[in-house]
This record gives sequence, structure tokens and C-alpha cells, in this order.
Amino acid sequence: MFKPILFISLFCSINFLLADNCSHSKWGEGDEIGSANLITPDSVLKAAKLIQTGKTYSLGLVIDAETPAYPPRSLSLQVVQPTQQFGVLGLPNSTYNDDIFQGWFGIGSQIDGLGHIGTTEAMFYNCNDGKEFAQITGLTKLGIEKIPPIVARGVVIDVAGYLGVNYIDAGVTFSLDQLKKAIRSQGLKIQKGDVVLLHTGWTDAKFESDPKTWGAGAPGITPEIAEFLASKDVVAVGADTWSLDVVPPMIEDEPYPGHGILLQQNGIYILEAMNTGPLVKDKVNEFLFVLGQAKVRGAVQMIINPVAIR
Repeated sequence: MFKPILFISLFCSINFLLADNCSHSKWGEGDEIGSANLITPDSVLKAAKLIQTGKTYSLGLVIDAETPAYPPRSLSLQVVQPTQQFGVLGLPNSTYNDDIFQGWFGIGSQIDGLGHIGTTEAMFYNCNDGKEFAQITGLTKLGIEKIPPIVARGVVIDVAGYLGVNYIDAGVTFSLDQLKKAIRSQGLKIQKGDVVLLHTGWTDAKFESDPKTWGAGAPGITPEIAEFLASKDVVAVGADTWSLDVVPPMIEDEPYPGHGILLQQNGIYILEAMNTGPLVKDKVNEFLFVLGQAKVRGAVQMIINPVAIR
């Protein structure tokens, strides 16, 4: 393996931590959907033309009570047969199962909404003050239900392949220059309105064989890379890791800087634990990306299973 690159953009870090003089979104003071404004009927029609074979790929991972998650997140599933005790039929002509879910929406494959990350002064996307909209019963602004269907051109960048490794190790990052070279070497060009996924090989290597290690750390991006992707006006950025950012962080007291840059500063969604391996195996780097998340009013994050269509 190779050593982590210790370069970090001081400007990005200071801008995120001291953003009490916030600037409103370019989509207006009342905007709550950020980069999803880039999705239009025309952009969807254009993205749909990417379909060549009709083959579909599930980008979501299968999760259960044993899936590692950011502490203290967890889930529990109970399957029950209500009103069917002592052999009583649930319905006159059948029996049935129901399920009870107890858990966190930020587990496994997920989308981070714009109400997820704020500054140290609790200022969130578009100058929304956390003290005013983050109620224990749900967000009154920036809730996950506000996100429209995300249908866009998707690209997956095989960073591990470019670096000549099966997977990038936990705590290891890569430079913006390496990312740009990976993009060029794979014949890609990031376009406005794209969903950009990064393949590090981490999930393929560890999720099933060593889940404890998978959840204890991850390779990830630098603030410079987050700024670069934000400058491309993308809709969402994701990776085949649970964190997108590198874990352990490059600077101990500044974890997850990419989250702040993308979500809080730019209104760009984050997609975590994406199952990019099958796309890379089939040498697919451009596709139609489709996501319609569950609309739980006021939720911060949501478990998802996006679909890539080749």
C-alpha cells in the first residue's frame, strides 16, 4: 500500500468551521433541495439516452442487525403475526406476516440529506439555524422528503484500479491530481448535474469477509477533492465506503471535512456504502442513475438502494 497524502486545504477547513457569516444558496434563500435543482425534464431525457443494454445494477448493500454502522447507530427487525395467537387466522382466508423496524436511517447504503451536517455554530445549508429547524420529532426544514427523484447521469471512477491496487486501505487517501488522472485514463468527463461515485475497492474487499474492519475505518477523499467535485456542479458524490471521507481523518480534530464542504456549503448530497464493484467488474463507468428514497417526513438520512442502468 501507499501512505496517506497529508495535504489539506486550510481554506476549506477554516471556511467550514468559521462559517457564521453564511451565504445563501445560489438557488435562493428559501431553497431546501440544493443541487437537486439541476435535475430537469431535459436533463433526465438526456441521461436516459445512456441506456444501451438495459442491464440493471443494485447499488445498495444488504443490511441487517450485524451491519457495522457509525456509533451508536444500529437496527433491529422483528417479524410478527398480529392477531393470530392460538391459531386464529389473521384474515378469514389467509395468514400474514408484518415487520417492525427499530433503528437508524443512517445505516448501510444511505443518502445524507442537507440537514445532516452544520458548522460548529449549528448553521446548516442555506443559512438554516439548527436551533430553529432541528426538532426531536423531525426536521422542519431540509427533511429527506424534500428531495425529488434523483434521475441523472451517473459515473463511477475506479480510483483503486488506476492506482493499481485491489483496494485502498483504511486511513489512506489519494490526491486530486491522482483523481484527475484516473478520470482521464478512464475516458470520463464530469458534467454538470452528474452523480459521481468513487470506487476504492474497500467494500468488495472487507464488507462480507471482515465487516468489523470495514466499519472501523475507510479510505476517503480530501477537502481538495470535495471542493473540486463541488466546482463541477454535481448533484451527489458517493463512494463504496461508509464515510466518503477518510477514516481515521488526516487531521484528528477535523473529521469528515468533505461532508461540510459538500452538504453544508454547496447543497450536494452524499451517497455512502454504494455497491460499485459490479459496475467496475463489467467496466461500466457511465450509466443512468435512479433514486427515489423513502419519504419519511423530517428525516435526516435514509437507507437507499439506487439503481444504475447501463
